Amino acid sequence: MFPGMERFTGSFTQQEPIPEAGIAAAMDILRHGRLHRYNTAPDEIAQTALLEQEFAAFTGARYCLAVASGGYAMATALRALQVGPGEAVLTNAFTLAPVPGAIASIGARPVFIETTPDLTIDFAHLESMALSTGARVLMLSHMRGHLCDMDRLMALCDRLGVKVIEDCAHTMGAAWNGVPSGRHGVIGCYSTQTYKHMNSGEGGLLVTDDADLAARSVLLSGSYMLYPRHRAAPPPEVFEGLRLDIPNISGRMDNLRAAILRPQIALLPDRAARWLALYRAVEQGLEQTNGLRLIPRPDAEQFVPSSFQFTLPGWEPARVAALIARCAARGVELKWFGAPDPVAFTSRYDHWHYAAPRPLPQTDAVLAGLIDMRLPLTFTPADAAMIARIIRAEVLSLRQGEISPVAALPLGD
Repeated sequence: MFPGMERFTGSFTQQEPIPEAGIAAAMDILRHGRLHRYNTAPDEIAQTALLEQEFAAFTGARYCLAVASGGYAMATALRALQVGPGEAVLTNAFTLAPVPGAIASIGARPVFIETTPDLTIDFAHLESMALSTGARVLMLSHMRGHLCDMDRLMALCDRLGVKVIEDCAHTMGAAWNGVPSGRHGVIGCYSTQTYKHMNSGEGGLLVTDDADLAARSVLLSGSYMLYPRHRAAPPPEVFEGLRLDIPNISGRMDNLRAAILRPQIALLPDRAARWLALYRAVEQGLEQTNGLRLIPRPDAEQFVPSSFQFTLPGWEPARVAALIARCAARGVELKWFGAPDPVAFTSRYDHWHYAAPRPLPQTDAVLAGLIDMRLPLTFTPADAAMIARIIRAEVLSLRQGEISPVAALPLGD
């Protein structure tokens, strides 16, 4: 279709293999059959308990709980904070479906906050909505790894009396001014779904320094009366006043996934450096591309970019759709948050009708031209540079000429 033009042939969904140590540990578990976290031999420490202990040490948290998914971690955090049915919970308008889904799953009401052109939460709108709704909890989504000014955010929420739960699905290993993501609010929630920084297919982790919240979370996850077996939980006496009053909403992580994850913790710093190299290669290749805006990254933000975003300010939908299709024809898979209908993982706040969202004109303007792209670690910096050349060429072509018939191609996933 594009003779003489570069075409990328890599896969945007292919992840690196599980480390050999994780495969060996998983095989041991499959052979002995003790997959349930509380099914252990005498004197055996469950892989899940060890994962919690090691991830708590990695983040600097006192307590950690491993659960079935990042969405379950967020819902558990809300329940631990005793958020009730009908209660307003503030959250970013720019996020993914599991965030408002976690809020709705406990019968609470998502209240969406405007997004800035830099893809972070709008502080002025946050304050206005906190005051008008009386919300006492913010589910702060570090969407696509973009951290807002966490010092300002926490000062504002402390003044408003708003507790912060951090959705760190895209910021495992990231930090703001040296403080790890997930350690600013009262609870940090992480995902280990395949496309995240550690891969167990599905999975989640919750960290906190609050003994009461940690105990509530352990009980909610379905510990029965086996909470003393945890190695990153409060002492048994903290559970005594809670254990008969907290429902069991089973969502434990199993030993198989924990075994796969444990060796990956030590790999996070190296993975962060490699993701940053990919990100910088794309960023450098797209600098000063007429019609394309890169997202600035503050010096205080130590980010772990497993994906890349840019915006196309002022582009009409047909031209954006043409760019998506033309890049796809050259092997580059881009996602568009301005598409009229959800596509695979990509949806936006006005698609979630169950939340009865109100229009957010600033967010709408940002999402209308927002492009998103995965950066799997199976890519090399040379791959990233080629991808940037393809995107740049197509952006410049569409800025200068007419929309190509390629725009009619299906967008797909």
